[in-house]
Amino acid sequence: MNEEIYSYIDSSAAIVDHGTYLESPIKNPGEGLAANIYYFNQPEWAEEYLTYCHRSPSFKSRWEAALGDLEGKVVVDIGCGPGNVFATVTSKPRLLIGVDVAPVSLRFAAKYGYTPVLADASKLPFVSGFADVVVLNAALHHCEDMAAILREAARILKPGGLIVTDHDPQLSAWDYKGIAKLLWNGRLLYYRIVKHGFHKTDDQQTWGLACEIHHKPGHGVTEQFFRGTLEPLGFDLQVYPHNHEVGEQVLKGERGKAALKYRMGNILSGRNPKKPGSALSLMCLARKRMTVTV
Repeated sequence: MNEEIYSYIDSSAAIVDHGTYLESPIKNPGEGLAANIYYFNQPEWAEEYLTYCHRSPSFKSRWEAALGDLEGKVVVDIGCGPGNVFATVTSKPRLLIGVDVAPVSLRFAAKYGYTPVLADASKLPFVSGFADVVVLNAALHHCEDMAAILREAARILKPGGLIVTDHDPQLSAWDYKGIAKLLWNGRLLYYRIVKHGFHKTDDQQTWGLACEIHHKPGHGVTEQFFRGTLEPLGFDLQVYPHNHEVGEQVLKGERGKAALKYRMGNILSGRNPKKPGSALSLMCLARKRMTVTV
């Protein structure tokens, strides 16, 4: 345990020190939060998530370009899971705090240099204005109140600091209509017939989908969501629509090409799959101004 973390814990927070991780107890978790606790507390499922999700060369390239040099910095990874971001990127900060809801995932994350904290991301047990960088990878759509999570990220960030979010579904790309929505609704039966690769059992599939609270037609993030939440808090934003297998070129405005099934989903929904609104994810880089006028 990196002792520096204790200087960033709010004095009013009720903290339990388990030796290998700190816990800010979560009382009465909602249904979605409880699903995340259950799923990411299964050792086999957490390890598979770490091994297979968000580990591609394009992911590494995109995140390293967004984060830049982290030497000497304090980074908080909200919804760190078993450690995907910093198990992959090479730049290492002075202090890397990983926040998640499942002890098993936090133990995996500790192997990759994280100082683990179990906490509800909407009520972080930290003082305000201490972090240089806050990252959220595929985290917002796992949370009931996405705006509350962003506001907490903003609160703990220093003036001049950076929030980076990525890999949450863009609402407009996943808002399937007509035949596309019927196919979406029938996907579970298809997965069971073909033994869909990542989720090996019906139970794992069911709990995995229960975690993804805002990853369904009519849900997701938008540029307006990011701007409406963060600009009033004193942030300057850049938002980049992209498909998943694109690296640092995302920051130059390239979106890449989605897999055929996603292109067909947009076509069947009456959308042009080449348009920005059909890109699967949004990467948001939000810089907190040095002087904030609210």
